[in-house]
Amino acid sequence: MLEWLSFALAGVVAGLAAGLFGIGGGLIIVPILVTVFSWQGMSAEIAIHVAIGTSLMTITVTSLSSMRAHHRYGMTQWQLVGRLTPGLIIGSLGGAVIAASLSSALLQTIFALFAILMSGRMWLPPPQALSPRLLTKLLMGVYGAVTGVVSAMVGIGGGTLVVPYLVMAGQSMQKAVGTAAACGFPIAASGVVGFIWMGTQVHQIHADWQTGFIHWQAFIGIIATSIFMAPLGARLARGLSHRKLSQLFSLLLLAVGLILLSRS
Repeated sequence: MLEWLSFALAGVVAGLAAGLFGIGGGLIIVPILVTVFSWQGMSAEIAIHVAIGTSLMTITVTSLSSMRAHHRYGMTQWQLVGRLTPGLIIGSLGGAVIAASLSSALLQTIFALFAILMSGRMWLPPPQALSPRLLTKLLMGVYGAVTGVVSAMVGIGGGTLVVPYLVMAGQSMQKAVGTAAACGFPIAASGVVGFIWMGTQVHQIHADWQTGFIHWQAFIGIIATSIFMAPLGARLARGLSHRKLSQLFSLLLLAVGLILLSRS
């Protein structure tokens, strides 16, 4: 019962953060799960791997809801999604294989540095339109692959990487966000396949509630509460300016990154 409660509470925090800061939750879910898994006695050698794999599993569900909402408002550029998707799938599968092959300390360091990098980026001016040539099939395919690798290695849906690229390619922020939302599912689904395969076939991990590097109890607990808390976070966000929210989230990411870096 205590395990269910801990994962449900993790979902509460992740859902509130997702609604409050407008993020997919991966950068919040992973450090929370690492902490909860350590409390439960999971081996430190696989805790970060299971946290990232499980985070991607939650994104397979949340991304569908987000995708549906943006499509309803006509903000999803499906042609661009189609150009990105092959690279996203291949890159995410490769990223999961790479992540599962790394030591816990190295993978945790990579996640921490990524969180710190994202924290710093939030203090920079928003991206500006550069050239529509960035929307060619070749460039989008390559960028999709890079995005897939990075996203799978840190357990995110890829929006933090796809949105700036599309804005620099001349897309409006609304359409960039709507298009990026549709990219979360192929990234997450492909990454989950990689983490399951590596966990079961290569590392031969067999434990209660686990299939490779996916922890189903954590997945169910997080999804069960986060879907209800995200709307509450969104309502709370209405009372704060976008700039203040970005600054608060950047400080949160910085703290998470520094804490994980000190433990790796």
